Amino acid sequence: MADDQHVSPAGADIRDHRLIYGCMGLGGGWDDEPYGAPEIAAAEAAVEAALEIGVTAFDHADIYRNGKSEAVFGEVLARAPELRSRVVLQSKCGIRLTGDDGPGRYDLRGEHIVRSVERSLTRLRTDVLDVLLLHRPDPLAEPDEVAEALHTLHRQGLVRQFGVSNMAAAQIAHLQASLDVPLVANQLEISLARRDWVEAGVLVNTAESTGVGFPLGTLEHCRAHRIGVQSWSPLARGRFTGAGRTPADRATADRVAALAEAKGTTPEAIVLWWIQRHPARVAPVIGTASPERIRACRDAVRREPELTRQEWYDLWVVARGAPLP
Repeated sequence: MADDQHVSPAGADIRDHRLIYGCMGLGGGWDDEPYGAPEIAAAEAAVEAALEIGVTAFDHADIYRNGKSEAVFGEVLARAPELRSRVVLQSKCGIRLTGDDGPGRYDLRGEHIVRSVERSLTRLRTDVLDVLLLHRPDPLAEPDEVAEALHTLHRQGLVRQFGVSNMAAAQIAHLQASLDVPLVANQLEISLARRDWVEAGVLVNTAESTGVGFPLGTLEHCRAHRIGVQSWSPLARGRFTGAGRTPADRATADRVAALAEAKGTTPEAIVLWWIQRHPARVAPVIGTASPERIRACRDAVRREPELTRQEWYDLWVVARGAPLP
């Protein structure tokens, strides 16, 4: 398959985006109550703020707000049809919420993947997803069945690129072995608060390693195979920009604020730069619905991470509240 068949209408591979806007906060509550004019207006304001700072990739999932996040974004696209050619739409499938048909669970059966994409396209009011991520590993999934579904979606022109979310290196390699289209993204929880993505490697052969849940070698696998790493919850719900709970949080927030003042930027940018400074070139997925906080992330798009090695390590040590081994 030619490379140009994998690119988005905005002319950029998802791996080229430095910052992505996560749409989970749009659409109202996690219920079946219909959205209305206030939710549409809030979505328009968030999208406008994201575009203003240079973000053109938007992350969804079929389950967000029970489908309302995609639907309200579709309303935004319907009101400004020219916008579709300027943005990259990424969505996820594979989680089924608790409901009348059973408990919350994972579902990567081929028929569920295809049906989920069709519904996402309808809600988003578009004829193609630029990226589809498999949201969570399904222990009962058959890789060949998953591959057949992805190949079908690709051949039909319904999805341009594919990736995964919350998967380890071995799971990615196992799935890729059945695919003839590349997996180009892996979305994981990565932040200055969730630090085991860096600590997994340095705590090898120490007693502390038993408390690290991040699968060792996953970042290395992604880098070796050109799989872009995306970070969900990169701002850690504001722990280091005003919502800290522990002494280490508050000490880190003070350090973040001092760095922001010294470098003429915002605390949000410093926290995002700490992630982006890693050689894996992690792309944070910011999820705030506040236009003001979205705009506070501007320098994570427009400036290269301006943290020295010393400053990067200093933030790490302060946030963990203890020296490195």
